Amino acid sequence: MRQGSGRSISQLRLHLTWAARIFMGVFGAVLLSGCSLFSPIENNMRVAVIDQIPMVTPEQSRREATLLVLPPAINPIYDTIRMAYQAQPHQIDYFSKHEWGATPAQMLQPLLAQTFERTQQFRAVATPPYFGPYSYGLRTEILEFVQDFTSGPARFHLVLRVQLVDGRSNRIIASRLIALQEPLLEQTPTAGVVAANKATASALAQTAYFIFEQIAQSEPNQADRARFSPEHHPGK
Repeated sequence: MRQGSGRSISQLRLHLTWAARIFMGVFGAVLLSGCSLFSPIENNMRVAVIDQIPMVTPEQSRREATLLVLPPAINPIYDTIRMAYQAQPHQIDYFSKHEWGATPAQMLQPLLAQTFERTQQFRAVATPPYFGPYSYGLRTEILEFVQDFTSGPARFHLVLRVQLVDGRSNRIIASRLIALQEPLLEQTPTAGVVAANKATASALAQTAYFIFEQIAQSEPNQADRARFSPEHHPGK
């Protein structure tokens, strides 16, 4: 009986020793990896936005009209948060560690609405979903939105098609293609973001002046037509 008891106690001690070793090993591994378990995961992705709005001061009397800013259409190549660049002709690539906070179209629409709201030239500036009547509609399409490194100096290319639409008939009153090339101060994605903001602000200003000019020409208000002759605003 005593020999059996001694053998059982020895086996129990052996099992406890192995269990303790396993526990200490697991506990030590948890302590060593504590930083990765409880620290924030490092994210090397840099997220940028387009948020620069121009100061547009049209010399025009306020109209009791509603402008509907429709969601911009966009070339499918740029319909992504991935930041596009061109290093070779006829080839588009995307930066691996830089991206946009939203697609270019998603960033452009609120900027268009804010640009026109700040002018205080309309009774209301609306965006979808909007089901009420409107006087004019603004259609835009982003054709290019890319950093171009194929030649020096590097440039940001922005090409925007703008259309003013009659709200009653859905007829296109006027259309214009705005093409801009903004130089990069250095050949980096960050410099490209700065150039993209400058180009977009310029495009917004040109869009606003174009829309006001076309509205003035489409309405029987000779005073406004004179104010919106080409020499009175940029982009011509």
